[in-house]
Amino acid sequence: MRYLFILAVFGFCFEVNAQTILMTPWTEQVDPNNPHPEYPEPQLVRKSWQSLNGPWDFAILPKGSSPESGFAGKILVPFPVESYLSGVQKTVGPENELWYEKSFDLKLNQKGKRIILKFGAVDWEAEVWINGKRVGSHQGGFDSFSFDITDYLEKGTTQKIRVRVWDPSDAGPQPRGKQVKDPKGIWYTPVTGIWQSVFMLEVPSAHISSTYSMTDWENSMQVFYPEVTNPKAGQEVEVSLSDKGTIVASFKGQPNKPLPVNLKSPKTWSPDEPFLYDVSIRILEGKKVIDQVSSYAAFRDIRMGTDENGYQRMFLNGKALFQYGPLDQGWWPDGLYTAPTDEALLFDIEKTKEMGFNMIRKHVKVEPSRWYHHADRLGILVWQDMPSGDMGNRWEIRPGVLREGMYKNRTPESEEIFKREWKEIINEFRFFPSIVAWVPFNEAWGQFKTTEITDMTRDLDPSRLINSASGGNFEMIGTKVVGDIMDLHNYPDPVMPDPQVFGEKNILVLGEYGGLGLALDGHTWQQKDNWGYQSFSTQEELKARYMILLEDMAKLISNGLAAAVYTQTTDVEVETNGLMSYDRKVIKIAVEELRKAHEKLYK
Repeated sequence: MRYLFILAVFGFCFEVNAQTILMTPWTEQVDPNNPHPEYPEPQLVRKSWQSLNGPWDFAILPKGSSPESGFAGKILVPFPVESYLSGVQKTVGPENELWYEKSFDLKLNQKGKRIILKFGAVDWEAEVWINGKRVGSHQGGFDSFSFDITDYLEKGTTQKIRVRVWDPSDAGPQPRGKQVKDPKGIWYTPVTGIWQSVFMLEVPSAHISSTYSMTDWENSMQVFYPEVTNPKAGQEVEVSLSDKGTIVASFKGQPNKPLPVNLKSPKTWSPDEPFLYDVSIRILEGKKVIDQVSSYAAFRDIRMGTDENGYQRMFLNGKALFQYGPLDQGWWPDGLYTAPTDEALLFDIEKTKEMGFNMIRKHVKVEPSRWYHHADRLGILVWQDMPSGDMGNRWEIRPGVLREGMYKNRTPESEEIFKREWKEIINEFRFFPSIVAWVPFNEAWGQFKTTEITDMTRDLDPSRLINSASGGNFEMIGTKVVGDIMDLHNYPDPVMPDPQVFGEKNILVLGEYGGLGLALDGHTWQQKDNWGYQSFSTQEELKARYMILLEDMAKLISNGLAAAVYTQTTDVEVETNGLMSYDRKVIKIAVEELRKAHEKLYK
């Protein structure tokens, strides 16, 4: 059986093998002329922008070659080349490179402005040319990057962009999450190349290039940190906060300095009431507006605190809140790393919220900015993992136990790659108030210098909790784990660290449990050899066992358990332990039943 994905407008078709393709409800809704047309950065909105998503030319060539003899065909950006929706569905491998090229008409005005080319994410190493001239390169598969291409543009409207990508996948030391060249079990298909939106911005010479804010809870202030590129003497930056169109607070200060905005009777953000202030940031030169962007902010505080029984809890806005959510891998059968549409990206969060969860653990993957924006709007807490890589050390799940080989002896290059990308991820995504915890290491995967990495994380963002080592390989000082959280994993039954030993100084959580499997005919990645940590034959059997696990887990809350993570949101490839099937067409336990069961946890 073959499936033809036809782009009649451009007069070509994508032909891929449909025998292994599992369609989602959004697969056929992808616009081949303009996929993912939404503005990619809701945290910093500009009116003048242009998307470069859509058909590009591509070639897969031996490393060190160049595509001067021509390209092999068309690829649909921003879908990774291994995915069905890319129209290619081919593996690249570390011995090859993936080349992209696109001619486009520049629709931006340009007069007196700069043109910024931006990539949401490219896995892993990217090199960029504009009109035959090299612009720059970037390493890192999960953070965005940009270039000022103004001086590389040619007269007239037609321009040409070329991109070279190299990705060693699990043959290299770089962060790559669950990608492997030989997928099986909990390890999935490689992802190579452009997998988030490519777009251009039109900005003045002095412009706002990024922003984030932190809540000063005790002083009722929201402190903003807008970054201004090329500021000039005499210029000021003004931040204004609005509620339903009415400005409620503002502050004006110098470029690239903190801007504290005092809020009278601030409205807080929480899963129950996810209130967001509308934010306007302007660069002013006297009364003249030099640049202006739209953004948003939340007055939200997260910290470790002691409850009435002496246990450490996660306090949200001054109150202890039990956090419960699924392990969310963020994979798609049609797009792999890339959701087919923005509606699909939103769907998983909506269903998670409807099921009565108040948290999501985003597992060894970083999503596009729009995913976190949806989480901010809907009101769901997020624990953000660092994508793992350079594995090979041993995993010790017991706290307070040392064994040989627990820590990865990384090369200086490998350490630098990790630190650079983790720093970029934190700097980019600390904007989003839904993120309440950083998770640098999971189950010992590539874990090294835990205390140093935890300290680095704290220096970059002192406003969030740190789960330094989810699942084991704990670095400890006495009974205090490095970071804020002691996090055990256990399948399928719930457990927790002994509160009499560890509860006085650590937030105690169950970072993974469950993993109950149910393969549904017609909704699996492959027909056989699917698995779960404990597998069942019917949805009723699955529900019954889940409710028993939930009841057992709930009993631990009064003993000091502060949070739990159930594996997982959806099936992924041969893992069939999701609450939803991989194609998102079947929810295995009724949403209403889950919500009623989960509501009891927060009381």
